[in-house]
Amino acid sequence: MFQIKKQSKRSLARTGVLKTPHGSIQTPFFMPIATKGAVKSLTGDDIRRLKAQIILSNTYHQLLRPGLSILKKAGGLHTFMDWSGPLLTDSGGFQVFSLAKIRKILLDGVRFRSHIDGTEFLFTPKKALEIQEVIGSDIRMILDVCPPYPCTRKEAEKAVDLTTAWAAVSLRGAKRRGNLNGALLFAIVQGSVHRDLRIKSARELVGMNFDGYAIGGLAVGEPFEKALEVLSYVVPELPQNKPRYVMGMGYPEQIVEAVKKGIDMFDCVIPTREARHGRLYFWKNNRHPERSSSGAEGSSFKYTSTSITNARFAKDFSPINAASHIKELKVYTKAYVHHLFRTQEPLAIRLATLNNVDFYLELMRRMRSEISSGKM
Repeated sequence: MFQIKKQSKRSLARTGVLKTPHGSIQTPFFMPIATKGAVKSLTGDDIRRLKAQIILSNTYHQLLRPGLSILKKAGGLHTFMDWSGPLLTDSGGFQVFSLAKIRKILLDGVRFRSHIDGTEFLFTPKKALEIQEVIGSDIRMILDVCPPYPCTRKEAEKAVDLTTAWAAVSLRGAKRRGNLNGALLFAIVQGSVHRDLRIKSARELVGMNFDGYAIGGLAVGEPFEKALEVLSYVVPELPQNKPRYVMGMGYPEQIVEAVKKGIDMFDCVIPTREARHGRLYFWKNNRHPERSSSGAEGSSFKYTSTSITNARFAKDFSPINAASHIKELKVYTKAYVHHLFRTQEPLAIRLATLNNVDFYLELMRRMRSEISSGKM
């Protein structure tokens, strides 16, 4: 299911291959987010042209819209959204964090009030997996409790205890179903920034022997230094031969550092969300005329991000990204994208999203190359 190809001698970084029902994925990898069944403004063909290996969708949102009846008639989310590659679905556990005002955590699950029409429903470990089965995802996350940052130790303890209990329920159900027809089941380590709770959570979940392990409850407001500290003592607790996933991280330099800590899988809203607000990511070594100092360590990873609506782009007729394999990014200019945002044309968001997702996927390709060549 997961095979390590190259282990770095400089860090804990590694490359590998993760096999799923819809294809194999080269690690480390980044998942563009299709929360509601679409990567914002992009089609399935766009995602293929970008050479995305896998995308992520959300169990909670798919339950509300389009709903299980429509997904069943469509033959699952792959067919519905014209995506034939691997698909990971979050369990809905992040909504325990993000929708705190309209949910109540119970011993057997989470009672939500729909943010759309106020309808109440109970989200249980069993229900989360049943929904993911209808979706047809290749990698399925167990229902967990994601506490906020900061939180009290008591809140963190409760999150760990419930996550472990629900993991056991999920695993029993998966075994009864023959491991969900070949789909992979991942557990989620919780514990906030408390070392002993994180280690406790990791050890209890590893003892259940899941297909892979995610580290949740990071990228929820804590300083990045604390997130790195959590990774430094959680990763050694996770099996060497299983994929490791940090949920919701992050900026490019954060992903680079997490890969050095031994993480294989990533997702984040940053490339698509910032595209909608006109912030574009460029590689510094592509000679973009930016003065931003942001960037990851190492010449291969230095980048800039800037608002394309800045006045200096009004007369910048250089391509959005001349080095990209995406035709639109080679043909259209920065001046044109600047104009589209200033006139509120929807095409602006599409072009910015193509650019940013392409940037993040290229980041992962560069890291895989650097690890394979012994440079990272």
